Amino acid sequence: MTQKMLTFAEQKDSVLRNVALEAIAAAKYIATDIFVVSILMGTGEHEKAQQLIDAGADKVIIVDTSDNQVEAYVHILEAISQSEAPDFILLGHTSVGRDLAPRLAVQLGSGLISDCIRIEQTSAGETVYTRPIYAGKAFEQKKFTAHPGIITIRANNFSSFITEGRSGEIVENKYTVPSLAVKIAEIVANVQKTVDLAEAKVIVSGGRGVKSAEGFSILHELADVLGGAVGASRGACDADYCDYTLQIGQTGKVVTPDLYIACGISGAIQHLAGMSSSRVIVAINKDPEAPIFQVADYGIVGDLFEVVPMLTSAFRGSER
Repeated sequence: MTQKMLTFAEQKDSVLRNVALEAIAAAKYIATDIFVVSILMGTGEHEKAQQLIDAGADKVIIVDTSDNQVEAYVHILEAISQSEAPDFILLGHTSVGRDLAPRLAVQLGSGLISDCIRIEQTSAGETVYTRPIYAGKAFEQKKFTAHPGIITIRANNFSSFITEGRSGEIVENKYTVPSLAVKIAEIVANVQKTVDLAEAKVIVSGGRGVKSAEGFSILHELADVLGGAVGASRGACDADYCDYTLQIGQTGKVVTPDLYIACGISGAIQHLAGMSSSRVIVAINKDPEAPIFQVADYGIVGDLFEVVPMLTSAFRGSER
């Protein structure tokens, strides 16, 4: 029997987030016979709707609304869920998804599995969802006993597959959001526009060993060459070397890049909670006994102010 999946196509700065496409890919792990409906907020979004169809969506509902806050999204997704009657609803485990999913679960009386990193079918035909717990030191497997089930997925854990020119249905839907308790008047960004840290494939991260705000300049140079983003440990943020928006760890962002380069980071458990699931970890530290080397795939014992510029130069040379 065909199962219906509803995905939330989250945007940032009017651009579809990668995790919006990954949610469609994740839906295909739940069942083989599925029909994917993606919800896209905005006006005149047909080009983005086709991106979602190319990624595997069978139907895209464009909701014409200017409200860009979670409370409005809850009302809209609840209404569409009641009309579409999906078996599952998938969202990215982003700041918006973490805020939206539990509210929607309450409204629909649904179960919620958050921060999912793997979806598998058992020999008994059951679908099992794996998520990290205890700051990434352990993993638990869960399953739904009723529908609809709501799932948030961690970015960079489900590879999207694009088939350009794929056909699908695009529907425009006007929805009047009821009076909201809170209205966002203005959003002011306090950092320069860079690669999204949560979805970056490459992250160059600095700790207290970077020693100053100026020290982060060489990390930015390496990240630019690699097309990646710059992150930081809490120690570096507390020392005012960089903004807290770059913080990775238990009280910061959780990231899963293909490559994580830790520069001058000792490897406290709180930081490891935010990056230990990276596919490849490279640690650069003068202390050969630093805990970061215990989780690193490759370790360089040396002065980051010598090693990082050498890496930047080497990667620049490979581009020629």
